[in-house]
Amino acid sequence: MNSCREFLDAPPDEVPVRGYLHLPALSGGDCLVLTHGAGANCNAPLLVALADAFCASGITVLRCDLPFRQSRPHGPPPRGSAERDQQGLRAAVASMRRQGLGRIFLGGHSYGGRQASMLAAAEPNLVDRILLLSYPLHPPQRPSELRTGHFPDLKTPALFVHGARDRFASIAELTEALELIPARTELLSITSTGHELLTKKNRDELPKKIVEAFRSFAYETPI
Repeated sequence: MNSCREFLDAPPDEVPVRGYLHLPALSGGDCLVLTHGAGANCNAPLLVALADAFCASGITVLRCDLPFRQSRPHGPPPRGSAERDQQGLRAAVASMRRQGLGRIFLGGHSYGGRQASMLAAAEPNLVDRILLLSYPLHPPQRPSELRTGHFPDLKTPALFVHGARDRFASIAELTEALELIPARTELLSITSTGHELLTKKNRDELPKKIVEAFRSFAYETPI
């Protein structure tokens, strides 16, 4: 039977890791570290739904709060917080490795996914695959301000999941941007949804669809 429990790991001299650990019935497999966007926390409905779906498929999931959210319960990340947020994701990955699990995957929604991709670009051997949900390619209505500076350094295979109505990037814009990434990438387009991805209409099928796509990307497609 799958289980979920609160998780806290705060070793000396490391950024604390705080969140919820979803454990499948058969432990010891692979693990996904999953984090949230700028306006949310690890209890965001999308993260909870995905964690349950991944766990049901046999993957351990840690959905965790980024350091900026641990410091302030509401509001966006303050200017200059990106480096510490990346340190928090690094600490979460290290914490999961200490659990004796298999391969480690890293993912996040919007801001969290951007920090995950930047960390993976800086440390190519940190994780095995990354899952980027609603990557914020540019601010809404400012398409020239691209957040792709680290893309040429991204060597970790990445699955992008993106809503067709996302104001932070059209499917065409994101498709073009992915050409900058030397690693293997795939793009899963979700129709009739925007940046939030999860809606009342798709909440039953979307998590399963993302899990199936990521498992295929991570396990069945050759590198």
